[in-house]
Amino acid sequence: MHVEHHPFTKDFPEKREQFQLLRQQDPAFARKADEYEALDKQICRVEDGVERIDSDALSALKLERVTLKDAIARDLKRASGSCCGGCCG
Repeated sequence: MHVEHHPFTKDFPEKREQFQLLRQQDPAFARKADEYEALDKQICRVEDGVERIDSDALSALKLERVTLKDAIARDLKRASGSCCGGCCG
């Protein structure tokens, strides 16, 4: 069974241009984006049966992926001048 990837720009197509620009301009953001993409690919390999890990390890990878996605979304909000929601202000 083929499992669909969850690339950030597919989930948030309206952020594609800003995502690419920030990725080029901010090394820390680029590292997060690279890590997110690597995690997504690893999760898909596991779910496709190409790579084997136990279910607890897969759950941990998925949690890490969603945490990174949230961090990337916050960074994009900050970069656009919107509140990231982290300061409660």
